[in-house]
Amino acid sequence: MSSGFVSAAYIIAAVLFIASLAGLSKQETAKRGNVFGMLGMTIALVVTVFGQNTQGLVWILIAMLAGAAVGIYRASKVEMTQMPELIAILHSFVGLAAVFVGFNSYIEPGNIAADMHTIHMVEVFLGMFIGAVTFTGSLVAFGKLNGKISSKALTLPNKNLLNIAALVSGVILLVLFLGAGGAWWGTACLLLMTVIAMGFGWHLVASIGGADMPVVISMLNSYSGWAAAATGFMLSNDLLIVTGALVGSSGAILSYIMCKAMNRSFISVIAGGFGNETSANAEEVTGEHKEIQADALAAMLKEASSVIITPGYGMAVAQAQYPVAELTQKLRAKGINVRFGIHPVAGRLPGHMNVLLAEAKVPYDIVLEMDEINDDFGDTDVVLVIGANDTVNPAAASDPHSPIAGMPVLHVWDAKNVVVFKRSMNAGYAGVQNPLFFNDNSFMYFGDAKDKVAEILQHL
Repeated sequence: MSSGFVSAAYIIAAVLFIASLAGLSKQETAKRGNVFGMLGMTIALVVTVFGQNTQGLVWILIAMLAGAAVGIYRASKVEMTQMPELIAILHSFVGLAAVFVGFNSYIEPGNIAADMHTIHMVEVFLGMFIGAVTFTGSLVAFGKLNGKISSKALTLPNKNLLNIAALVSGVILLVLFLGAGGAWWGTACLLLMTVIAMGFGWHLVASIGGADMPVVISMLNSYSGWAAAATGFMLSNDLLIVTGALVGSSGAILSYIMCKAMNRSFISVIAGGFGNETSANAEEVTGEHKEIQADALAAMLKEASSVIITPGYGMAVAQAQYPVAELTQKLRAKGINVRFGIHPVAGRLPGHMNVLLAEAKVPYDIVLEMDEINDDFGDTDVVLVIGANDTVNPAAASDPHSPIAGMPVLHVWDAKNVVVFKRSMNAGYAGVQNPLFFNDNSFMYFGDAKDKVAEILQHL
């Protein structure tokens, strides 16, 4: 393929990637956005692999086939509840790839002009630093999401000073690396920086608590994009630069939007919880809870004129979205106004609940965001909290010492009756007990959400 053809194909692919992001901004167009993204990536791969400057084509194809086989297998097996951790581990691959490409570009820089040599070395150093941070940070996020690592924030002594020391060390090593002039200690600086960056990435994410993990996922998405962009600079690949910049900037914007929605400081979260010291004196939650059974709950729903369902990660775990959709259909057939209230960080991934409900064919127009529905809880007869915990916790508004203090939550407690679907009285992912469970207008409905909704359907 000629260089002109490759450049034209890259432009088409870049336009498709932009169209993909635009499509993903709405539920109604998300499927089309995914198609645009896949088409753009297919074009990018084909013209790059079969370009005139490609060497070792057989090995590249073998690697691609192996990667495709693993990817297809994992994608076919993964549950929706495992999607956040799958995304986290995929981010780690991007970071590790940036590290390997950086080492390769340092050892074999190719035809780099003399006046561009220093700039290329800076690209190598920064690309490897970002990649190493992304690699270990994503591994920690993966561990926290699947339960192998505690979701609680790691609080090492002087943790902020440790982060600053890592950044200062990186700057010093960069200066030494650029002044090495090809000497052996230049390689030593690069290796030492990689180790420090990996430790920095590990500590950065480990210091962030479970309540902020959805923000961490989008933040790591941003890091992986910048790592890809840095790789594009190292390889002089314009499309990789554009794609990485799109992913990096969109991930950063999403992280900022989510931090704003959770009343979190964007700088605090991306700096590993800097300044977040609110959990030490959280108020103790005590009280007696009331239970409700399927027949009584069904009778309560029959008498209601307005019902709001607020789903959370527990609905995803139980795969209860299908019986919930059926329950919604039956209640609406009886003339009951049923809507869904979605918190921006419900589940462990932005849009997690929206995807589940769309999968179960719940109409888009009754799935509302928190800001759209929060003022309506006071006029609602029954709220069904299905597998949600931290996103409906009144401690966020009433306890300034709570780990989730200041986080905007769904004001479900304002409704006439609140029914909480849970397996037990255990605290949520953020490790915070919920005083909602002990309110006078709250009822606990214990068991697997899928089975318990099915019981309600029988009584309806």
